Amino acid sequence: MRFVKSLPFLLSLTATLGSANVWALPSDRDQPIRVQADSAELDDKQHVAVYRGDVIITQGSMRITGNTVTITQDADGNIKVATAVGKPAYYEQKPSADKDIVQAYGLTIQYYADQNRIILIDQAKVVQQGNTFEGEKIVYDTQRQVVNAGRANGNQITTPRPRIDMVIQPKNRNQSSEQAQ
Repeated sequence: MRFVKSLPFLLSLTATLGSANVWALPSDRDQPIRVQADSAELDDKQHVAVYRGDVIITQGSMRITGNTVTITQDADGNIKVATAVGKPAYYEQKPSADKDIVQAYGLTIQYYADQNRIILIDQAKVVQQGNTFEGEKIVYDTQRQVVNAGRANGNQITTPRPRIDMVIQPKNRNQSSEQAQ
């Protein structure tokens, strides 16, 4: 892959990330995207951007971090997949004003923008409203806020976990009855 200083590619990447409004609060799509990294490698022909070195991508309440983040676009400039690799890589979003920030961790995080789906592989963990979900592989639907956890078949896993581990916090009965009134 060649290193390219390409303003058109960066502008299309920014526009595409901005259109991925399911990543965060509805108001986040109007926020600027900030990418911080030690280095960037951009390839217009392959529609790939690779950021390396303590990468931080933010847009409003959405945040992705990793040692390396690779963003691949289709020919129309839409994001196909954003892959963050780290020890661990990290993703967070605030799904709505009345919900807590969802946090996700994994040695590899794959975000499929057109499917509103995040796949966490190896040391995968999602923290959602005080509840935790851990396993080798977790698939998180960002739009419906649904978590599926299980084994990562066919992948090299650094910390094998034959079973998933979930911790579900009890609801505060006083708080629940106050909300019902």
